[in-house]
Amino acid sequence: MTVTLPSPASPLKIGTRGSPLALAQAYETRDRLAQAFDLSEECFEIVVIKVTGDAVQDRPLKEIGGKGLFTREIEEDLLSGKIDIAVHSMKDMPTLQPDGLVLDTYLPREDVRDAFVSPSLSSIADLAAGAVVGTSSLRRKAQLLNRRPDLNVVEFRGNVQTRLKKLSEGVAECTFLAAAGLNRLGMADVPATPIDPEEMLPAVAQGAIGIERRVADDNTAELLMAIHDIPTGQRLAAERNFLLTLDGSCETPIAGLAELQGDALHLRGEVLRPDGSQAISGARSGAISDGAAMGKELAEELLARAGAGFFDWHGS
Repeated sequence: MTVTLPSPASPLKIGTRGSPLALAQAYETRDRLAQAFDLSEECFEIVVIKVTGDAVQDRPLKEIGGKGLFTREIEEDLLSGKIDIAVHSMKDMPTLQPDGLVLDTYLPREDVRDAFVSPSLSSIADLAAGAVVGTSSLRRKAQLLNRRPDLNVVEFRGNVQTRLKKLSEGVAECTFLAAAGLNRLGMADVPATPIDPEEMLPAVAQGAIGIERRVADDNTAELLMAIHDIPTGQRLAAERNFLLTLDGSCETPIAGLAELQGDALHLRGEVLRPDGSQAISGARSGAISDGAAMGKELAEELLARAGAGFFDWHGS
């Protein structure tokens, strides 16, 4: 098919949340499309959409509706035609998209690691017994308490800048941020130490940017094909099917990471109790083309090993 390119008179509308990191991801998407088709920035319009997850900062996500709070309003505008594509942090994305939308374009993945952020310390091991740690991530909290049940973990909602401000005010001795976010924001001055995935397995799809579109919008599909990163898509097929099979939500601490080595894909996964009292992990290796199947198989293995009682924490 002949692709109709966006123009200053008819720009491609890119929907995004309004945080500095979300905007950086939207600009990266715009710049990659502009470069792929030799277009000017004026051929694209960044549309900032307010989402519930950003508006409500004083309660944990699981109390107000989970991951969809970062995507619902954006997806509504995508379905209605107010925007043409939506740019998302993939670790915030539910595993299933609304009818009429598809998520099949990924930009090259950034650093997948978590970063330990503290003005005075450089690792989890440096924390004294009873130290206050701030994080809004149920996964990071569970992983931390699994290793260091002596720590005091407090809620730390907000964008990167908000969390760093809380840290500077002494609300906590340290926090954790995605290394990818710090890199995309150019925040090399932040006192952050990357954590090896062997020590803290990251969130599923951490470091990846996904671009959502309408299923029936063939022209936009053709445009996006030019910037899709195949290896990232292969890794996320395994990770997100692992998450889907576990029925992951903001109430379930889940970690997962797929890595490519030659023609092989290696997948590691972990589920934890929210209080960190128990962690169950496993791994799979196989052909890249079998990534989604491996994700499902690994999830089913962890579910079987965990047993029904493992997930009886809701409301506790």
